[in-house]
Amino acid sequence: MVADSLPVLQTVGLTKVFRDFWWRARVEAVKDLNLEIHRGEVFGLLGPNGSGKSTAIKLILGLLYPNKGRIAVFGKPPTDVQTKKRIGFLPEESYLYQFLNARETLDYYGRLFQQHGSVRRERIDRLLEMVGLEHEAKRRIGEYSKGMARRIGLAQALINDPEFLILDEPTAGLDPIGTRQIKDMIRELAKMGKTILLSSHLLADVEDVCDRVTILYGGRQRKEGGIAQLLARENLTQITTEKLSEDTVKQVRQLIRRLEGKELLDVTAPSDKLEDLFLRIVREAQERNVRTSGARAAGELPAFLGTTKEPETTVIESLVEAALTRQAAPEPVETAPAADIPPKPSKEVIEQLMSKPEQPSTKPESVEPRREKPRDTAEVDREVIDGLLNKQEGDLGE
Repeated sequence: MVADSLPVLQTVGLTKVFRDFWWRARVEAVKDLNLEIHRGEVFGLLGPNGSGKSTAIKLILGLLYPNKGRIAVFGKPPTDVQTKKRIGFLPEESYLYQFLNARETLDYYGRLFQQHGSVRRERIDRLLEMVGLEHEAKRRIGEYSKGMARRIGLAQALINDPEFLILDEPTAGLDPIGTRQIKDMIRELAKMGKTILLSSHLLADVEDVCDRVTILYGGRQRKEGGIAQLLARENLTQITTEKLSEDTVKQVRQLIRRLEGKELLDVTAPSDKLEDLFLRIVREAQERNVRTSGARAAGELPAFLGTTKEPETTVIESLVEAALTRQAAPEPVETAPAADIPPKPSKEVIEQLMSKPEQPSTKPESVEPRREKPRDTAEVDREVIDGLLNKQEGDLGE
């Protein structure tokens, strides 16, 4: 964990009460919640269903307004637009467009953050590789399993390279392989300086990745502290050695009883976790190149997640800057290419067109077809008008 003078997230006396139609207090979802999360820290938000975890996350994101208390994200209110650009969010349910494939989904979210095309394409490739979906990138999201949907959901939460990452049940629906990969990613992101708020019902996952946790019940904080501090059993001492014989264990029992006046409570052989056994079996199958239609092994974290960039210029700022540049520069004179400029008619050509056409020369009809004599425009107009008048008189006579 990297400590920072200004907390990434700070809440003081945060309270949210849901009321009924008559404005009577119905549910006190969050009551006097005090949190302080620093840069590079993985903070766990724990509690059973209905304890206020989701409500607290919505308050932090500015999706709900508190009835009392204060929230500061990067020292600003959560409704600040520039603050939202620095946050990545994976909701409990991944509400993604089912008709888009994985690549189109990430492209859509990249466009929302106004990312340049080349930057967007590079990030999409790296994120798909990171979550192990590069081989399934052309499948529609509607065809994904829940675990694969969670993977692409995590990728979209990282498309903007957020400084503060909020994960609500990130391992829900994932198999043990995906669960381990997500936990490893969370630890690596924390090492890169990302701040992560993790909400989960799977306590084993929280224990593996979180630095500190707070436990909620009934909307109130019941306990908060570091994982090692909360889980330590101060009244017990644990000793691990290589396998001992029964005679040695008996002598150890007698020695402890004589020196300390206490009893040796338990002597057992340590065992692996079921998760470790499962992953070992799967790893062996992958080494034999056994085919699978699911997600592949996750890749390394993209390099762009560990870089610090200047805030991106918004579209409006770009347009204003371009407009000011045009006003300052002299207005250019538009010129067409030389090939497109029609030649200026000479004086002789204009006079020839305005003059009365000459009489055609008399030649035998067999040599050249007879041409009608050009008539003046006035004569043509007069003949048309006379024809229309004659036709009108004839219609009246009938």
